[in-house]
Parts: sequence; structure tokens; C-alpha cells
Amino acid sequence: MEGRILEGMIEARHLRVLRAVATTGSFSGAARELGCTQPAVSQQMKALEAAAGTPLLVRSGREMRLTEAGEALVRHATGILAGLAAAEEEVAALAGLRAGRVRLVSFPSGSSTLVPTAVAAMRADHPGTRVSLVEAEPPRSVDMLRAGDCEIALAFRYEAAPEWDDLVARPLLTDRLVGLVPERHPFADADEVDIGTLAEEPWIAGCPRCRRHLVQVCEAAGFTPRIDFATDDYPAVVGLVGAGLGVAVLPELAVESVRPKGTRPVRLGPEVRREVVALTLPDLAQVPAVSAMLDRLAAAAHR
Repeated sequence: MEGRILEGMIEARHLRVLRAVATTGSFSGAARELGCTQPAVSQQMKALEAAAGTPLLVRSGREMRLTEAGEALVRHATGILAGLAAAEEEVAALAGLRAGRVRLVSFPSGSSTLVPTAVAAMRADHPGTRVSLVEAEPPRSVDMLRAGDCEIALAFRYEAAPEWDDLVARPLLTDRLVGLVPERHPFADADEVDIGTLAEEPWIAGCPRCRRHLVQVCEAAGFTPRIDFATDDYPAVVGLVGAGLGVAVLPELAVESVRPKGTRPVRLGPEVRREVVALTLPDLAQVPAVSAMLDRLAAAAHR
């Protein structure tokens, strides 16, 4: 197998297609993810199996299942594709940032607060460097970074994350969590609210990771929150709170990213914070375009 890869018989595009089939479980799903046709996916899989000299996929009902050889190839494909991405960026950097790209993945409130300022500064200083953005919450954004689908992932954590030990983490800011209550709520004008006093309130929760953390904080205060609504969309959270349907806990970045009409933010006790960081791979951290983008994200966070 290794000899065949070195001879160039297995191409990177084939590995990307195989990984997409493994992720989605079908040729049609892989085609949608990659933006190509199903026959093109089928053709590339045939070429890859011919190069490997052994079947990589078998049909199981409506899904495609990896053979043992397919599982081995997918396992190595992640590192191969990430290495290729690092090599491409390093070569582009030889042009002194006159060419190159930085692909960002960010959670929504980071996209609307930190990213615009940072990208504008990057474009002004290095107009030849292309910067793109897609949104994803951690841990999905971190998985995309490791898979070679981006160069920088903006992420957050509520406590130390040992699963990031293989990455370069650039601290950006500490984001305080605040309570959000309807503007006519009895606590709307309070300087600080103990979260335990909201035990009987209906709750509106955010993304799955934020939801889990909300439950942990509430249980530490002695109660389990009654979550009536859950949504990943911060404007929807604000709208539900503003309509008097419950209370919420949001990061200050999220409150800054929306117009909290009909609501009041209140300081919570005990104070809860999350750390916002920019993550990249160790090899990519040495690439000038990536390093420059990290610097501008840090500057945007400082402002």
C-alpha cells in the first residue's frame, strides 16, 4: 500500500472522496458534501480501489460500509490531507504573503464580533492573501482543523481541554457569561443575580455544548433547569426571552452580536467564564499567512 502511494497511484482527491463517503455513508451524500455528481464519486472510488488493489467499500443495505482496508486508508487519509494542506500553505508563503489563503472556522458569536475586524485588518495589510470563513461550533470546528479543512479554528472552552494538547492554542479573550431576562422581569434592574434564584424559571438554552454547561452550572447551584426551548440561534434565544417565555445565560460576545430587544442582561453570581482561543496545527503555526491572521485575531480581541 505504502509503495503505491509513493508512486502517485493514490491521489489526494481520491482520499478526500473516500473520507466523504465514510462520513456520509453513501455516494450521494459524499457528492452533496463535495459539490460534485454521484457518478463522479463512483468513478473516483473505482479508481482508488484499483490503485489499492483491494475493495475498500461494501454495500450494507442503503449504506456503504468500509472494509478493513478502507478503514485503514481513511485513518491515514486524515494525516495525509492535513500534511498536504500544510505543505501547500508553506509553499504559498514563499511569495511573502502575496499569495496564499487562510480558511477560518468560527462559532457564530465569534464570526460576528472578532472575525470581521481581524479579516479587514488582514486584507488591508496583505491584500493578496485570501481569507474565507465557515461557521461551526466546537468540537466540530476542531475536527475540521485536524482533517485539513481549515487553517484556524476559533473555539471556546469552559475548562481545560486536554484533547487540544496536540494543537497550538492562541488565547484571545475571557468571555463572561451573563443572564438574560425579560425587561419586565423582577430581576431586570438587579446589579447581580444569584443563578440559584432562577431555579423555578423556564429556560431557553443554546448550542449543545452550551446547554450541557448550563445544566452543570445550575446543578452546582442545587437545581436542574427546566429547559422549555433549545436553539443554536442567538437571535432566537433573545426573541424568546424578549417575549417573556423564559430566561437564558449567554456569553457577552453573543449579547454583543445581537440586538437584545425586550431583554436585560444581568451579571450572574457566581461568575462563570469561558475562554475563547484560536487553534491551529503546529506545522501551520509557522506559515506566515496563518501567523499573521492569528496576530490580527488577537488584536481584534484586545480591542
